[in-house]
Amino acid sequence: MARLTTHLCKPLACVMLASLAACAGPQSLTSQVSSFGSWPEGRKPGRYVFERLPSQQAQPEAQDKLEAAAQPALMAAGFEQVPEADKADVTVQVGSRVRIDQRAHYYDPFWGPYGPWHPGVGGWWGGGGRGGLSFSMAMEPPYVQMTVDLLIRDRKGNQVLYETHARYDRLGAADDRLLPYMFEAAMKDFPYQAVSPREVTVIIPADNR
Repeated sequence: MARLTTHLCKPLACVMLASLAACAGPQSLTSQVSSFGSWPEGRKPGRYVFERLPSQQAQPEAQDKLEAAAQPALMAAGFEQVPEADKADVTVQVGSRVRIDQRAHYYDPFWGPYGPWHPGVGGWWGGGGRGGLSFSMAMEPPYVQMTVDLLIRDRKGNQVLYETHARYDRLGAADDRLLPYMFEAAMKDFPYQAVSPREVTVIIPADNR
């Protein structure tokens, strides 16, 4: 299970707060990351353009925000965004999913969190969307699973070169402010192969909370 840690606040209290700003001190975000692909040896990251699926084209404002969240991670990995597709070396697709369970959700120290899940709707490759909401009167805070997906293709050959996903679980509400740090975790080991899934921790600067 991913965790949000702090030096000055009790972990459980911080997780249950809706806003990151409610806890002072250094914070880190630990995501479960899975990456796949075979980036060609010696190939530089190069230039990219974002590519959108028809369902993403139907929601341009939401996709603009998601792509903006992914840009810092791509830049840190050495990619340069260009405005025109014919000048790009690769295309990049990004997506996100949120699964919410408002019914009682229990935590076992050995097996971790568990509870009933509901399938989402829509979403990107193999995933659900902002769905699966149970209208229960349970008093416990909802259990949220946030996931970001990033797919890099060679623009000319359309070959998938790299695929990576980052998942963060929390009690409370989904928070879009976490998306840039989840994309950072997803691209942390690019372009190398790594154990999947694995825990990747990134630091959230104090001025960004």
